[in-house]
Amino acid sequence: MKKVIYILVLLVSVFVFNCNTVKPIASEKNKSEKELAEAVSDTVTIANDELEYEIIIIEPGFNTWLLTTARPEGFYSQQYLQNRNFIYVTEWNQRVLQPQRFDPNLYELQIDYQSGIDYGYEVNYKLYNYFIYFQLTYNQRLAGFVPRI
Repeated sequence: MKKVIYILVLLVSVFVFNCNTVKPIASEKNKSEKELAEAVSDTVTIANDELEYEIIIIEPGFNTWLLTTARPEGFYSQQYLQNRNFIYVTEWNQRVLQPQRFDPNLYELQIDYQSGIDYGYEVNYKLYNYFIYFQLTYNQRLAGFVPRI
């Protein structure tokens, strides 16, 4: 009789503790909407109609990092940014061409950046900061420079 009472108490306690409302599962629609919203908020477009170029950076967290962590515009000279960007772009393009050596998921597309074209301060500033963000986020070193903020 004592065993029956213990078994009944055990079954009742298991039943009581396991009675729980069903938690809704996040639908794929809600998940994709959230991902789309994050992608839109983390998309930085740099365009100049006069020179007919456009750079689109789609990187989660970059826009927030640019606004909160990066040095403010005007901190670096345009010449400094152009020099560093040319070096970073050259190294980036080399890595794109070597998918067996470097992760092709990180280095997907080449960047057409020419040293003789004046892209303006904004483009150079955002491109430079993207390279810094990329190196810090993915623990990469482009051209031997330690990324600094």
